[in-house]
Amino acid sequence: MRWFGFGFNAFGQICVQEKSGRGESSSAPHQVKVSHPAELSSHVDRSGCCLKTSQIRVSWSRRASLHLEGDSCLSLAGFGESVSSEDCGISKIESHGCKDVFISESHLTLAFPDRIETWDLQKREKSPSWSIDIKTDAEGSDVNLPLVPGGYIALKPPFYCTLPGHLTARSLALGAEHAVLLTATGAVYSWGLGSHGQLGHGVLTSEEEPRVVEALWGMPMTRVATGGWHSACISDGGDLYVWGWNESGQLGLPSRGLRKSQQKTSQQTGELCCDTSAPPDEKLKEEEEHEDVFISIQAFPALLDVSSSCEIGAVSCGSRHTAAVTTTGDLYTWGWDFWHLCLYYLYRGIRPAWTPNSN
Repeated sequence: MRWFGFGFNAFGQICVQEKSGRGESSSAPHQVKVSHPAELSSHVDRSGCCLKTSQIRVSWSRRASLHLEGDSCLSLAGFGESVSSEDCGISKIESHGCKDVFISESHLTLAFPDRIETWDLQKREKSPSWSIDIKTDAEGSDVNLPLVPGGYIALKPPFYCTLPGHLTARSLALGAEHAVLLTATGAVYSWGLGSHGQLGHGVLTSEEEPRVVEALWGMPMTRVATGGWHSACISDGGDLYVWGWNESGQLGLPSRGLRKSQQKTSQQTGELCCDTSAPPDEKLKEEEEHEDVFISIQAFPALLDVSSSCEIGAVSCGSRHTAAVTTTGDLYTWGWDFWHLCLYYLYRGIRPAWTPNSN
């Protein structure tokens, strides 16, 4: 499986600075912004074997790569990390046998067959800051972080949070201050901060406990995703639903902020509009009068028509951008096109189409 990344790279979370033959870092600075997909380098263990990356998790300035071949292990790239081709693993952290990983700006959570460990990336201690022993069911199913038996792992202390017993969770996505849960029956629940409509309940109030997203009731969903203040899910039929904050067009809906940003870019690059008889500000005002009403907050799930020719197979949300992959392997991205990190992979020789800042 080949992985590619693009976006913010000031900490080397995409392209790791190569070392010279003498073991010294190259004098070439990190490329701050990777504008086109760059293949992520493979890792080599101490025996010289190339390890294939099976899973990648990212935060704003960090990347965690999980290698599940043989004696599985983990490697980090980005802020505060030094990853080379000679070292696969985490300094002072024993990750061998790890089956899943979950990373934030401050903490790293590792799932093992018999325990969950959370490490403080800022303190770099020699032992986890929190851990819990777990028992898998009789079938030996793996943990799917951030879900753990009986609850989930939060982004900040207290790390372990319980879930109501009547909810049989299939997957869980954590946003900046909210959570979206997919149950085994395909129902969607959300809770947390709701000030930007990210909970999908039609209001801007917060919820302390999981509450079903009634607008999606009766339509089984297969995937959920969360960004900073927006959310998304995919139906059993391959339809994409989005809701929450749309200031940067992260929902793929008409956005005033995105329109002004695009016009500013056009002015800077010297692009001419079709009608040059009026000043830019007047043209923007005229366009707004004839356009649909701009949407800054979408408090109910809205159906987004990404591709009319095929279904959506996967979706992921950044703080202010969204990416979706169709069942035919095409990748679509939209929203804020400044500093964001995106990752995708090539599987069975199918290369997704990269469509930057699609709307």
